[in-house]
Amino acid sequence: MMKNKLLSLSPLPHTWILDFDGTLVKHNGYKTGEDEWLPGALEFLHNIPNDDYVLILTARFEDFAPEKTKAFLAKHNIRYNQILFGMPQGERILFNDNKPSGLCCGYAITPERNEGLENLNLIIDQTK
Repeated sequence: MMKNKLLSLSPLPHTWILDFDGTLVKHNGYKTGEDEWLPGALEFLHNIPNDDYVLILTARFEDFAPEKTKAFLAKHNIRYNQILFGMPQGERILFNDNKPSGLCCGYAITPERNEGLENLNLIIDQTK
């Protein structure tokens, strides 16, 4: 269980790479009915700064779920730049360098499936 995780970020624009099923919405909920937000996910998405880039990844098939998924996001006024369907179901690996100033430029938050994001606290640290 993710217990009160604090993510302190710089005031620079950010790139968010977000898994959809099991992280933001109930895993495979769309197959038996409607998608359902996990605890804290909707609030988290609404609090992403407008200057940030939001990329959503999902293993949902491109020939089955795009319209339903995009309609669900639009219904809840979720801003995103891109959503990629048909992603592999295995690990997602991020490689990114750190800035010479010491600013860490890569993070991974990995809640348990269907746990949600309600215990994730995000702050923008103006001193970074």
